Amino acid sequence: MPRLRALVKHFKIAKGKDKKRLAWKVVKEAARYSRIEPYWDFLKERFDVRDRDVKEALLFLEEEGELEIMRSRDGRKLYVSTLKDIRENPVKLDRWLKLT
Repeated sequence: MPRLRALVKHFKIAKGKDKKRLAWKVVKEAARYSRIEPYWDFLKERFDVRDRDVKEALLFLEEEGELEIMRSRDGRKLYVSTLKDIRENPVKLDRWLKLT
């Protein structure tokens, strides 16, 4: 079983701080492949992970105040663009300041 699929399964059953840690692992692992198009089809074929599994982790982290999902002008959430940004800039300044 590929690593991303296992992380998604563990994230879904986790609770508390462990859930937040696993959500970050899911997002970072998914971000590794964010340049491949069509992205959601690639995840489904390669890892048997649905788009809503990754989106659920992103939404959870947004609710926890850990990250902000990019939005288009009409207010739609840009999940893949957010993953690309995480891939290129893994630690934002405000998050880095929280770590210190």
